[in-house]
Amino acid sequence: MSHFPLTRGQRGEAIRDLQRRLGAAGFAPVGAEAGSFCVSTAESLTAFQRARGLHTSGDCDEHTWLALIEAGWSLGDRLLKLTAPMLRGDDVAQLQNALNRIGFDCGRPDGIFGPATGRALHDFQQNSGLAVDGVCGTQTVRTIELVGRQSGSGPGVASIRESESFRELSSMSSQRIVVGQFGGLSSIARSLARGLRETGATVMSTDEYEATAQAAAANRFGATVYLGFEPRADACTAVSYFAVPTFESIGGRSLATHIVASLSGVLACPPTLTGMRLPVLRETRMPAVLCALGPIREVITASQAITDALVAAVSAWSHAPMLGADSVDTP
Repeated sequence: MSHFPLTRGQRGEAIRDLQRRLGAAGFAPVGAEAGSFCVSTAESLTAFQRARGLHTSGDCDEHTWLALIEAGWSLGDRLLKLTAPMLRGDDVAQLQNALNRIGFDCGRPDGIFGPATGRALHDFQQNSGLAVDGVCGTQTVRTIELVGRQSGSGPGVASIRESESFRELSSMSSQRIVVGQFGGLSSIARSLARGLRETGATVMSTDEYEATAQAAAANRFGATVYLGFEPRADACTAVSYFAVPTFESIGGRSLATHIVASLSGVLACPPTLTGMRLPVLRETRMPAVLCALGPIREVITASQAITDALVAAVSAWSHAPMLGADSVDTP
């Protein structure tokens, strides 16, 4: 499984494995020929991508394949602990959601077992009289489930703390902003970086090819905001922030709301606002927004107007970070 993407018309054991994993995730291709990337397989894959907050290409790229692997884990299937590289999977997200709901802050439930999840697990074990080893095994899972039955079904401490962190107004001079782009939009990224610096913000630009590398750079920089840009072939604009069915980034959604409002008067096609689980949104630890703009030639022609709108949006968000926090549905 090292040759991506897997696309329509292909046959072989890799496609058979893809179909098996789709079925295990609840998206079985109905009536598909085993080992053939047929219409049914493409439809099931698209439905899986949509449900996971990924780009709905209908092809299986590396990000989609990794998401299928992660979807195969449920809490209790394996021991969970802090490792290098960090464990990823739906079982990790289930653990994070459960700990957050009972008051042990894992941060956003991104399905990545990082230091914050390790600390929350350690604290839970210590407070519950369990062996404090930082390993989530059978006994820890049972105890979490027992305590969780008494905790209700609210958003959890991670959502509450993120919401509270944006209650107070802040200035642009306090913002540390990372601007990234994924191919063909470097002029927009450079122009935006200059415009944001003129408002007093501290800005770092990155054009790392991999989304995980851009997220890591933003995290190391201690960014308060990440803004990313990727090209698209059509003339529609999509503005995305991190969201999964059990959690959404309040700050990210609010910033995305400001950006949509600001760009609506600039672009011919009104931008759409979507909660997604794309890698760069998932792995950044600050409010993050990814803008998909296209076509590139038209975007470059309107680059100054787009830049002005984006600077205005970020500045407005900095002074009213909770705008839209209660008005947009999660996926």
